[in-house]
Amino acid sequence: MADKRLMLDSTILIDYFRKTNKSNSRLVNHFKLYDRLYISSVTEFEVINGASPDHTAFWDRMLERITILEFDSKAARMAAEIVKQLKHLRKSIDKPDLFIAVTAIVHQLTLDTSNKKHFVHIPNLDLLSD
Repeated sequence: MADKRLMLDSTILIDYFRKTNKSNSRLVNHFKLYDRLYISSVTEFEVINGASPDHTAFWDRMLERITILEFDSKAARMAAEIVKQLKHLRKSIDKPDLFIAVTAIVHQLTLDTSNKKHFVHIPNLDLLSD
């Protein structure tokens, strides 16, 4: 049987953090459905950067349960190519979202996000359908 893997955008983690009833979150459902969950090191930056000192321990515990993938040279070169393609189409994407997307592509992972509109123009990105 194939290993079921999924990459998460920061929106999925932040939604879990904000929910009062955490059992009703997409993240909890993903932990039940997937063998392994991943985030980009860029996503790690986003959640830690936005955390208050009181919330850092929460994120440290949460991120221990998720595999963090580095934004590496292969991803950087792919990101540069995608920027060129998007410019040709007169489209743009915020760099953190681009870096998260190419990390998913490089590792052949489906990405789940609450902000699909940020990612729809990225070629070869597999977005989790609702």
